Amino acid sequence: MSRILLGVSGGIAAYKSLELIRLATAAGHAVRVVQTPTSRRFVGAASFEALTGAPVLSSEFERDLARGAFPGEPSPTHDPLSHLALVGNAEIYLIAPASANTLAKLAHGLADNLLTSCALAATCPVVVAPAMNNHMYEHEATRANLRILRERSVEIVEPGVGRLASKGEQGVGRLAEPARLLEVCEGLLANRPPSGETSPPGASRSGVPRPSDRWRGLKVLVTAGGTREPIDSVRFLGNSSSGRMGFALARAARGRGADVTLVAANHLEIENGVLTGRVVGDILDRAGKANALRHFADEVGVPLEQTVAVGDGANDIDMLSVAGLGIAFNAKALVQEHADTALSVPYLDAVLYFLGISREEIEAT
Repeated sequence: MSRILLGVSGGIAAYKSLELIRLATAAGHAVRVVQTPTSRRFVGAASFEALTGAPVLSSEFERDLARGAFPGEPSPTHDPLSHLALVGNAEIYLIAPASANTLAKLAHGLADNLLTSCALAATCPVVVAPAMNNHMYEHEATRANLRILRERSVEIVEPGVGRLASKGEQGVGRLAEPARLLEVCEGLLANRPPSGETSPPGASRSGVPRPSDRWRGLKVLVTAGGTREPIDSVRFLGNSSSGRMGFALARAARGRGADVTLVAANHLEIENGVLTGRVVGDILDRAGKANALRHFADEVGVPLEQTVAVGDGANDIDMLSVAGLGIAFNAKALVQEHADTALSVPYLDAVLYFLGISREEIEAT
């Protein structure tokens, strides 16, 4: 069991912190929470207290009934300073969500609330998960603040891309998923040296090696899921292996700092941000598309090299290095250009299925 101090700043993403606590406590970790006053406008202290089983603080002058102790630990016999005792007992300090305002304060050493005071007093690893509007996140001031924090060995968990709080807005800025946040924390905690052991060079200010210290510079290739052996341009022999073990190995290698390439077939859906190394998506499905295009090009008598015409439609297949291609092309453009002979191509329906094109589109051309 580890002691996780969670700092919650103001933002709609604060509701995800409740799920993070649920996952962390289910995994056996003890969690305490500090909030900024603004964050209480989104999620009240009572919700955090119910899930953690411990008091929630938002001010340095607020009395901590647990006296700095984490759930499952005895309370000391005196009242300590809350911003020193809580973070002093923590094994890791996670700030999620971290608003643009909080990021600026952390970068410039401001300590005007309990959350930022704890950050200055922390000797444990500090993890920051930004969450904000995409324009705020992409602003040069925010980017500069993130660079400063990274230079100080603060672990940054990059936000995801998708729908944002404001109606109709999309972009980067979504708080990383709770499972991802817990994974980062557990990775840092798992890489701690044994008690009394000297930390290697490059360790964080707390003496805890960052994930990138253990397997830094190593390139790891992991294959996951079922194999597929082509019979012809359309059909293949395969199996329904889920790839769960391969995904677990890839996550573990990434947690130790390796540059991970995952080649997956029949794979589980990759959750946003689970693997932040290089991820090669379902290459074997792409190989099927490449073979289908090669079959079509051969049947209509067009050298495949002449099909290089990158477009921006949904049917683009870009930079395939499988099936001997290694080029970019627009499948729909090729098929529509040769619509007069397309209808006589053997296995046309299967070819169009692989390429994501309907027969009606060809007939209407």
